[in-house]
Formats: sequence, structure tokens, C-alpha cells
Amino acid sequence: MNRRTFLHVTAANAALPFLGCQTRSAEAPARPNILFLFSDDQRFDTIHALGNEDIRTPNMDRLAARGTAFTHTFIMGGDQGAICICSRAMLLTGRSLWRAPHEPKPDLPLWPEVFRQAGYTTFGAGKWHNGPAAYARCFSAGGSIFFGGMTNHLKVPVYDFAPDGRYPKNREYVAKEFSSTLFSDTAIRFLREYKDPAPFLAYVAYSAPHDPRMPPGKFKAMYDPKKIPVPKNFMPEHPFDNSELKVRDEMLAPFPRTPEVIRDHLAAYYGMISHLDDEIGRVLDALEETGHARSTIVIFGADNGLSVGQHGLMGKQSLYEHSIRVPLIVCAPGVGKPAARCHSLSYLHDLFPTVCDLAGVPAPETVESKSLAPLMRNPSATAYGDVYAAYRDLMRAVRTDRWKLIVYPKAAVTQLFDVAADPWELRNLADAPEHASVLADMHERLARWQKQVGDRLTSA
Repeated sequence: MNRRTFLHVTAANAALPFLGCQTRSAEAPARPNILFLFSDDQRFDTIHALGNEDIRTPNMDRLAARGTAFTHTFIMGGDQGAICICSRAMLLTGRSLWRAPHEPKPDLPLWPEVFRQAGYTTFGAGKWHNGPAAYARCFSAGGSIFFGGMTNHLKVPVYDFAPDGRYPKNREYVAKEFSSTLFSDTAIRFLREYKDPAPFLAYVAYSAPHDPRMPPGKFKAMYDPKKIPVPKNFMPEHPFDNSELKVRDEMLAPFPRTPEVIRDHLAAYYGMISHLDDEIGRVLDALEETGHARSTIVIFGADNGLSVGQHGLMGKQSLYEHSIRVPLIVCAPGVGKPAARCHSLSYLHDLFPTVCDLAGVPAPETVESKSLAPLMRNPSATAYGDVYAAYRDLMRAVRTDRWKLIVYPKAAVTQLFDVAADPWELRNLADAPEHASVLADMHERLARWQKQVGDRLTSA
């Protein structure tokens, strides 16, 4: 059976039998379309145009050349090992970590849901890790919906779009395409078949480059492990027990880590990203071919980072830069200058009010984050003087442009890094007498953030 979703066709929607799209009689939209391309476990420093000479990402580079790249975007961490659930909940609600439930209830407005209520056709494809009920509230169209966290990329269990909003297990089936190709194909069909005069919001969430790292075809051989440099902060083991060294992600490579093993992992990681980049290119081409590009805001981002050998770690269950700092590029026609770079501290969940701002859709009062649209118009402006992050009850952090404090309550360890001079976070200055005043200031900043976001952990 062909698993494409063909709903009942009426005269009103005969031009759009696929994906549950409904034609309205509205005039041509004054508001822009939105295309959000979302990757999984992609670290901030994995885009060629933004400084990584060892990776090939021509289509992410293409976006970086067109829009504003926010070079210091962070997530606020997580309350469990599956950081992506927490990150996506914050993104969808625009709320801070401790106020963003994993499966938000109907009284908490969600980003696509708000746009749907504002008259947008909202389309969702790919990974959705925050429950079927929230998905059903958000989207009026969709396909190739993956409700899990990770999977074999060649055997993705997916659902077709269900107009009734119900996704029982017996409707699930295993797709036959590689995940990135599958989700891109679904998005491309939507773009090519969409004729509705109403604007659309297309949320395309990939499961790459999340492990299992299995780049297909030429992408598997694209990177020679022997030629990939080991990161400057590579360590055979983490310098102390951070209380989370046995989580699943850390079991992906043996202890102690070796340069050879890390190079192998990086080669596969880069291969996954380059393949994802290639698939994103196909979506961008379709956007242009269909004439949608001139009126579409295109956003590329990722849910969290990944260690892959840095600090002796493999996963994202830490508060180092490699785990909580993510890529974010926003291309909005007529807003800002091409190839702009904004170095202000920002959050991924700032996207909710940012897109509302750019589209002229009022953000709900429940949103706690800030619009980055003013920074697109003036990239030298500042959104935050400092940012906060947390991981379970095991770690807390606060970061300014120059300094970063990480506190490990259970391990009784404190780290202070001068990230301006030491971006690889190698020299712990917490015990340096000359930095005692900085340390005290950073602790005060952390305490203020904890109170502001409702963090009940007081021992940090």
C-alpha cells in the first residue's frame, strides 16, 4: 500500500489531496510563510561558513549567507538525559526549563498552535518528541510523523497525518527511506502541492545527526577519520565524576576515550550532517522553484549540542559549550542584512516570540523569552547580559560574554572559565585568588537566575 495520506477530496480541496491541506477563500497573505528546519544533536560549531573548515555544509552556508546567524545561542539544559524533549518543550512554549512541561496541556499555547489560530496552515513533519496530543493541537497538515526520540535511520516508525488528531499504535508503520530523505520528501511534496492563499508554517524536524550515526552512500566515505583533527579539549576521561558518566550517550565509546575512536565518531557525525545538509538543500530548492521563497522566513536550528570526545564525554548531558550551544540562522526577507552575524547571548526558545514579531502575530502572555527580531535589524545589540543553564539536580551554570560558572552540587566541584580567552573550557580558574570577585559575582548571577526561572535547587 502507498502510505502517502490521501484524505477525502471535495471540490474545496481537490487541488490538495495530500497531507490534509484545506483551501481557504482568503486573499493573498500579507503575512510571511515560515519554514523551520530543525536538526537533532547538532553542535554549534558544525557549519563550514561559521568557522568549521573540516566540514562540508554548502546549504547551511547558503542560509548563513542570506540571513542572520546567531553565534551564541544556547538551550537552558534539561531535567532528564533526553535533552531534546526538554529543549523542544521550551521551544514550543517559549518558556524556561522548569516551566515548560514535556507534553504541554491545552492551557499552555504552543508556537505552531498560535499560528494556526492566527489563520496559518501549519504543517508538521519529522521528529516530534512532545506527545501526539500537542502535535494534534499544533498542525492542520503533516506527514511522516515520528513520535520517538531516536531510531534506526533506515527504519523510522512514522504516522501519516490524522485529521482526527488520534495516533494509536496500529496506525504506525515503518518507512523505507533514510530519515533525512523521508522528511525532506514529505516537506517538498507539501511545498509543491500547496496552493492555499493563506500563509503556511512548515515545521520540518529531522532526527539526524542523532545516533545511530549511519551516513548513507557517498557521505559515509566523505570524511577520512585519519584527517579529522581531534578537538583541542579532547580528554581520555572527564577530569572528575560529574555524577552522569554512565548515561546512555556515554556508553557509545569505550573508556578511556582514544583519539582514533573519537576520529571515527567525528567522521560519521560529520557525514550525517553533510547528508542532512544535502537534504535541506533539496527543500530550499523546492521552496524557490515553487515561488514561495520570496515570501518565506527560513529558520535553521538544532535542539542541543553534543560532546563527541570533548572533555572526555560523548553526549549532551553537560553544561559545557559543546552541549548547550546550538546553531541558529534566521533568514527573513527584508529584515537585516545578508550574512549578518549577531554575537549576543540568546536562547533557542527565543524563536517563538521572534517569529511572532516578524510575522505580526501577537505572542501569548505565557511566553517568557525575548524576540530576537530587533537584533536582526541591529546585530550589535544585546538580548541578554547573561544566560542560565541546568541539568537535572546535578549541574547549574551561568554565562556572560566573558565568564562561565558551572557548579556540580553532588560532586562538590566548581568550575570558572574565561570563555573569551579559553573557549575550549580547559582552565578552571575557580580557585584562583585573583578571580575571587568574579566568582562571587557569577554565583550572585546564578542565584538571581534560579529565582527568576523557578529553580528549586538551592545548594548551587
